[in-house]
Amino acid sequence: METRQLKYFIAVAEEKHFGRAAERLMMAQPPLSQQIKNLETELGVQLFNRTTRKVELTEAGELMLERGQSIINAIEALEQDVKHVADGAQGVLRVGFTGAATYRHMPWMVEQARLHFPRLRLDIQGEMLTPQMEQGLLEHRFDVAVLRPPVHSQEIETMLIEEEELVVALPEESELAAKGTIDLADLATVNFVAYPQGSAVHQVTLRACQEHGFVPNVVQRVRETSTMLALVAANVGVGLIPASTKHSVIRGMVLRPLRNPPRVDLSLAWLKSNTSPLVKNFRTLYADYESTRKAVR
Repeated sequence: METRQLKYFIAVAEEKHFGRAAERLMMAQPPLSQQIKNLETELGVQLFNRTTRKVELTEAGELMLERGQSIINAIEALEQDVKHVADGAQGVLRVGFTGAATYRHMPWMVEQARLHFPRLRLDIQGEMLTPQMEQGLLEHRFDVAVLRPPVHSQEIETMLIEEEELVVALPEESELAAKGTIDLADLATVNFVAYPQGSAVHQVTLRACQEHGFVPNVVQRVRETSTMLALVAANVGVGLIPASTKHSVIRGMVLRPLRNPPRVDLSLAWLKSNTSPLVKNFRTLYADYESTRKAVR
């Protein structure tokens, strides 16, 4: 049995009239009648009871219609799914997010992906450091990553998303919390909660502090921004974090802008060898990010 024959049968069964079925199929009636006869001969059963006035399904025909409709629907769904996968509109995309971007970019990205590619499923891992995501890309555990450059592998390509200022997170009880704007030099004698030494934010923080004549006294290192904010609130020390974290302030701490603040880049990264349409579409979402930044803030 061919799919074409099954479609012919369904048309006649639903119309209960060979003439109307032929019009629906945009073909002549005699060839249609012959195709149905060939199908009945092939199956060895009678699918229709025919009279000069009407066409009715036999019991075998009823079963054929029920199962046949399911088969045709499944085939059509498969055809659409294959096209969606080829177009990068369907499938699973594995995405890594650096700490602060988890709070701001991830919600925006999920919303945009659902809007433009509703069949796409996202496998997301947040609160990660750039070295972890770089390794994840190289080991094919991630398809794309939203990270803070630099990356060291020549196999990875990046696209700048934005440049972001750092702000200082202070314990609420700190004397500095009363200030509207903080000079980095004001932090020379306080304790710091910092990201690991390999992180981009820590490297920028270290350089900025050195330019102001001191090396930060790091008493605790953390991987997650949420942990840093909790330790700042507990008066363990101060921390420099991307400004996008302002929506994540917790009780016991405050954020203050820095005078002449250091800045960090945020980039989208992927393997140069990854030609997946999913990755291409994800890059397209971020290519237009500058025009939608107000919606993200």
